[in-house]
Amino acid sequence: MPKISHKGQHMPASPIRKLTPYADMAKIAGKKVYHLNIGQPDIETPEGMLNAVKNIDFKVWAYTASEGTVAYRKKLTGYYNKLGYNITPENIIVTTGGSEAITISMMACLDPGDEVIIPEPFYANYNGFACQSDIVVKPILSYIENGFALPPIAEFEKLITSKTKAIIICSPNNPTGYLYSKEELEALKALVLKYDLYLLSDEAYREFCYDGRTFISPMHLDGLDENVIVLDTVSKRYSACGARLGCLITKNKSVLATALKFAQARLSPGMVEQIAGEAAVDTPDEYFKAVNKEYTNRRNTLVNALNKMEGVFCPNPGGAFYVVAQLPIDNADKFCQWMLESFSYDNQTVMMAPATGFYSTPGAGLNEVRLAYVLNRDDIEEAMVCLEEGLKVYPGRVVSAVELKPKGKRKVQIQ
Repeated sequence: MPKISHKGQHMPASPIRKLTPYADMAKIAGKKVYHLNIGQPDIETPEGMLNAVKNIDFKVWAYTASEGTVAYRKKLTGYYNKLGYNITPENIIVTTGGSEAITISMMACLDPGDEVIIPEPFYANYNGFACQSDIVVKPILSYIENGFALPPIAEFEKLITSKTKAIIICSPNNPTGYLYSKEELEALKALVLKYDLYLLSDEAYREFCYDGRTFISPMHLDGLDENVIVLDTVSKRYSACGARLGCLITKNKSVLATALKFAQARLSPGMVEQIAGEAAVDTPDEYFKAVNKEYTNRRNTLVNALNKMEGVFCPNPGGAFYVVAQLPIDNADKFCQWMLESFSYDNQTVMMAPATGFYSTPGAGLNEVRLAYVLNRDDIEEAMVCLEEGLKVYPGRVVSAVELKPKGKRKVQIQ
């Protein structure tokens, strides 16, 4: 029998999707499942974006340019320059989702065996993309005790070797919701320039900042034009996850030329998606104000409910639409499966993502889960009742969540 590839054997399963069969079985059994496991908002996609698709009139569904259509890149340029990025259409390569922006950037900037430093917990698919590209993730722990703030720069320096080529950040963060401050980014800037590294900035949640906080991009910092690559997507901004439309942005001409070769190899991004993307740029500000208000209320509902539960701790995030909560449990993977397979309250249960899948450090996140506040507040309240009741009877409940921190690994760090 032919053998599976070494790369295939080491490709990690998604912590977000791997429990889906258990959720399906729960539904077959008649349970209502509250899906707090995945970042699929129930917010309506902007009407203008949908109308652009409905009103398409062409006779040939053709390839587009590998870097994306001129029309779409011009519209994107206007959007980003309102944010102060000071770019031209030539600085943009349109991709099939933000995922392809990440993979193309990795392949363009790093060789097999090169290392990328990523603060963890991090978006689980970074591990998968690194596996595909034969590069090595060097995780650096952030801690729930201080809300998952950026680790001290001295800790980054300890990880830098001759193979270190890049740092990846995501702000506002998936899975923690942490929003990096300008001071944190300035510290990263100094490090990147000192060691001549690439800084890949995943900005999928740029629009979702709360409590009057301001989003800062590395693009806003002087002196990083040759180092920064922005990774972006329409998925979250316009609640259009199925559109599979993203882009990478950089002012580094060598990176652009190299990334274009990878883009040419996959031919082109979708034509219909780019037509929808053009219309999306014209989405009125009122849409985002309403969405921001809704997510703020959902966040408050979720965080308040979690922190009222005995033995639970959840920081209040500054952005995105996720939280990572620490629970009084022995094992997050076992607990999340048990909630679907063995538990129900009023014939309802909750699907969550075990946080272990968002870490690379062995043993980290063992008593943490990620929850996405992508449901309406009534559903979130019902889900939290289910979770609290589940915690009361879970066989692997522990007295204190602190007991499960990896010895010698976890400690409070305040900046």
